Amino acid sequence: MTGRVIRRRGLSKKSGGIGIKTTAINPRKFFPNLQNRRLYVPELKRFVSIKVSANGLRTMKKRGIYRSLLDAGVLKTS
Repeated sequence: MTGRVIRRRGLSKKSGGIGIKTTAINPRKFFPNLQNRRLYVPELKRFVSIKVSANGLRTMKKRGIYRSLLDAGVLKTS
Protein backbone atom coordinates (compact mmCIF):
# COMPACT_ATOMS: atom_id res chain seq x y z
CA MET A 1 0.00 0.00 0.00
CA THR A 2 1.30 3.47 -0.76
CA GLY A 3 0.79 6.82 0.89
CA ARG A 4 2.56 10.06 1.68
CA VAL A 5 4.59 11.58 4.50
CA ILE A 6 3.80 15.25 5.07
CA ARG A 7 6.59 17.32 6.66
CA ARG A 8 5.43 20.36 8.59
CA ARG A 9 7.16 23.17 10.45
CA GLY A 10 6.20 26.27 12.36
CA LEU A 11 4.18 27.10 15.43
CA SER A 12 0.39 27.00 15.37
CA LYS A 13 -1.53 30.27 15.44
CA LYS A 14 -3.20 29.12 18.66
CA SER A 15 0.24 28.91 20.27
CA GLY A 16 1.25 32.37 19.07
CA GLY A 17 3.01 31.44 15.83
CA ILE A 18 2.23 32.32 12.23
CA GLY A 19 0.76 28.89 11.46
CA ILE A 20 2.03 25.48 10.47
CA LYS A 21 3.43 25.28 6.94
CA THR A 22 3.86 22.19 4.77
CA THR A 23 7.46 21.91 3.55
CA ALA A 24 7.44 18.54 1.76
CA ILE A 25 5.14 15.73 0.68
CA ASN A 26 7.09 12.53 0.04
CA PRO A 27 5.78 9.16 -1.16
CA ARG A 28 6.15 6.17 1.15
CA LYS A 29 5.08 2.54 1.36
CA PHE A 30 3.19 0.70 4.07
CA PHE A 31 4.41 -2.87 4.56
CA PRO A 32 2.66 -5.74 6.37
CA ASN A 33 4.00 -6.68 9.79
CA LEU A 34 5.58 -10.01 8.75
CA GLN A 35 6.94 -12.47 11.29
CA ASN A 36 8.82 -15.75 10.85
CA ARG A 37 7.03 -18.27 13.04
CA ARG A 38 7.41 -21.96 13.83
CA LEU A 39 3.95 -23.20 14.79
CA TYR A 40 2.93 -26.61 16.11
CA VAL A 41 0.04 -28.18 14.20
CA PRO A 42 -1.62 -30.82 16.43
CA GLU A 43 -3.45 -32.46 13.48
CA LEU A 44 -0.11 -33.17 11.79
CA LYS A 45 1.81 -33.74 15.02
CA ARG A 46 4.68 -31.59 13.77
CA PHE A 47 5.98 -28.02 13.54
CA VAL A 48 5.50 -25.85 10.44
CA SER A 49 7.69 -22.81 9.70
CA ILE A 50 5.90 -19.98 7.91
CA LYS A 51 6.19 -16.25 7.31
CA VAL A 52 2.91 -14.70 8.47
CA SER A 53 1.61 -11.23 9.29
CA ALA A 54 0.64 -10.26 12.83
CA ASN A 55 -2.96 -10.01 11.67
CA GLY A 56 -2.70 -13.51 10.17
CA LEU A 57 -1.52 -14.86 13.53
CA ARG A 58 -4.64 -13.44 15.16
CA THR A 59 -6.78 -15.13 12.51
CA MET A 60 -5.01 -18.44 13.11
CA LYS A 61 -5.64 -18.17 16.83
CA LYS A 62 -9.32 -17.57 16.13
CA ARG A 63 -9.97 -20.19 13.40
CA GLY A 64 -7.27 -22.72 14.17
CA ILE A 65 -3.82 -23.16 12.69
CA TYR A 66 -4.57 -26.22 10.56
CA ARG A 67 -7.69 -24.78 8.92
CA SER A 68 -6.02 -21.43 8.24
CA LEU A 69 -2.99 -23.07 6.62
CA LEU A 70 -5.26 -25.25 4.46
CA ASP A 71 -7.28 -22.22 3.28
CA ALA A 72 -4.08 -20.31 2.51
CA GLY A 73 -2.78 -23.21 0.42
CA VAL A 74 0.31 -23.72 2.59
CA LEU A 75 -0.60 -27.32 3.43
CA LYS A 76 -1.79 -29.96 1.01
CA THR A 77 -4.59 -32.35 1.90
CA SER A 78 -3.56 -35.98 1.84
